[in-house]
Amino acid sequence: MIRTVIGGIVAATALVMLNTTAMAEPEIVAGPSAEPECFAPWSADTKFLKYPKKEGPFRIALANGYIANTWRIQMIQTAKAYAAQPEVAAKLKEFKVVSTGEDVPAQISAINNFIDSGYDAIVVNAQNPTAFAPVIKRAKDAGVILVAFDNILDTEDAINVNVDQKGLGVLWANWLIKHLPEGGKVLEVRGVAGTSVDTDRHNGIHETFAASGKKWEVVEVLGKWDDPTAQKATADAIAVHKTFDGITAQGGDTGVVQAMIDAKHPWVPIGAETENGFRKFCAKFSAEGLKCSSAGTGPAQVAVAIKTAIAALEGNVVPQSVKLPLAIVEDPDFKENVDYFPDQSDNFFVGNSFPTCGINFTAQEIMGQSEANQ
Repeated sequence: MIRTVIGGIVAATALVMLNTTAMAEPEIVAGPSAEPECFAPWSADTKFLKYPKKEGPFRIALANGYIANTWRIQMIQTAKAYAAQPEVAAKLKEFKVVSTGEDVPAQISAINNFIDSGYDAIVVNAQNPTAFAPVIKRAKDAGVILVAFDNILDTEDAINVNVDQKGLGVLWANWLIKHLPEGGKVLEVRGVAGTSVDTDRHNGIHETFAASGKKWEVVEVLGKWDDPTAQKATADAIAVHKTFDGITAQGGDTGVVQAMIDAKHPWVPIGAETENGFRKFCAKFSAEGLKCSSAGTGPAQVAVAIKTAIAALEGNVVPQSVKLPLAIVEDPDFKENVDYFPDQSDNFFVGNSFPTCGINFTAQEIMGQSEANQ
């Protein structure tokens, strides 16, 4: 009798596990997505997914890695600001945030903990695009939806939300080619080593330079998307190489320009990100010869990732890979209080809204939040 009961329990448990696993599999359906203007497919080949509908409110976690720069800090603040909006908060039973630094195993462990704790969806900014295969499988088997953004995951078993990071590198390189038609010596200030964003942008820059047929000498330094780090790396590079014909920087761009000012380096064309301080410099020194292309994506893409996770949990159709628009301003079109804000912090990233998704934040909403784990 005891064996029969235990056997029945085991069989029932196995059936539940099989059903849970089956429920984790999204159905591949025809597009468009539930909100076509917001959830735009990456390409014509992108699959559209429909996950089994769950009843809310939902438990959603944000598993962030690196946080030692202003973009990541603002991203965490934006995530909390979005989760606090009344229409979003009504759909959330719990919103948890953890940042684990540059330690990839620690980030994977955090995701595993969220899976074990029964969260419905996990939003992740991944430290490494290829190291997450086992935890991706665990999430899938547990029926937990993974949504990766910014530094995305190298898998089709998660939803990816991003801008065209390689295309951003292409854009910056083309800006320099336009202003340096004969080629030249370029300083490339890179981001965080090993991340998909840094690799994609770097590849876009170098492939575009190579295709131009011109002679380029590129000096690479690591700026970690951080003003003080990028400023020191730029200052050191100028001290060694004396002058550059152009600069491209993935972040920490206010620090890059400050290093040029401190070293009395001649103004050269720069292709870089969207920090408010960088854009202030671009506007201030345009007439003196500083020509800028400022392009990127604001930290509000985390809000799109959370919105995507909620839509998927509600059983709405979403693309497996969502493509977000870039925020681009180029010399001489830097408009005060539109493209940059004199009264706001230099560290604030501009272009931090996605109107097609109904996502738009004031600086006060974002800066009122903490970057701490919760």
